[in-house]
Amino acid sequence: MKTSKLLLSASALVMSAGLASAQSITELRIGMVGGESAQDRMNDFSCLQEYAEDALGVPVKMFAPADIGGVVQGLLGGTLDVAWIGPSAYASIYLQDQDAVEPVLVKINLDGSFGYHSIGFARVDRNIASLEDMKGKVFGFGDPNSTSGYLIPSIEIPKQIGATMDSGDYFGEVKFTGGHEQTIVAVFNGDIDAGVTWSDAQGDWEDGYNSGALRKAADAGLVEMNDLVQIWKSAVIPESPVVVRKSMPEDAKTAIIKLWGNLYETDQECAYNVGAGESLGWDPIDHSLYESVVEARRIKSGG
Repeated sequence: MKTSKLLLSASALVMSAGLASAQSITELRIGMVGGESAQDRMNDFSCLQEYAEDALGVPVKMFAPADIGGVVQGLLGGTLDVAWIGPSAYASIYLQDQDAVEPVLVKINLDGSFGYHSIGFARVDRNIASLEDMKGKVFGFGDPNSTSGYLIPSIEIPKQIGATMDSGDYFGEVKFTGGHEQTIVAVFNGDIDAGVTWSDAQGDWEDGYNSGALRKAADAGLVEMNDLVQIWKSAVIPESPVVVRKSMPEDAKTAIIKLWGNLYETDQECAYNVGAGESLGWDPIDHSLYESVVEARRIKSGG
């Protein structure tokens, strides 16, 4: 169940966040990574958009590219100011331009941790209980820029199965679906045998855990979780960072960080929608949390 919305007037919100006069910017541009339809992402972030417009006093534009790469390029090119992106996407940006963005906030799980997992899953009626049962079958990834949807499983799974992820080596076929939601729906519909997505792996399976892509799909009625089974779980991954463009004026940067950081205390329903499920909101973070992911991405890319 979603927590009830805590109503707060716009003026009180501005005061609580200590926000800027916004004279330094004429608009704020927020990027939303793929995984759901563009309209679903717009709906989930609409509350944040309204709060940001009230707080900064400038238009806030939301961008929902078809894939993670669109947000990465927007942040690298300076056409986006803020985004909540996966660690691998952040690592990609960092490896291309260390001065482009900085990680400033991280989502906190209900137990106080700030990590998540790549979850492998299949339909119950496929009689697949583990990766051992996947030999010769079709395995789906989401997006090559996704941490849980590609980077981490592409490193950890080959070690477990003693084979590469190339189609025909162990799995019959390995394919990209385009995003987390697409992977979940493809598995549920029987189009592929199994896939990977992201989750905090806390709470109850039948709810899609507490937060993550499975929770969003279950909330949206796209899947019945009891028809799915978990077949693999990665080691813990540092939770996705909220990043801001380094060259943003400091007053605007401080304003959006305070607004997003206070979102759970301000409006728990909004925090639920933006954060893909139950959480305790966001806490400050810096680059050091993601050094291991940056190194993994560097090695994976041959750098």
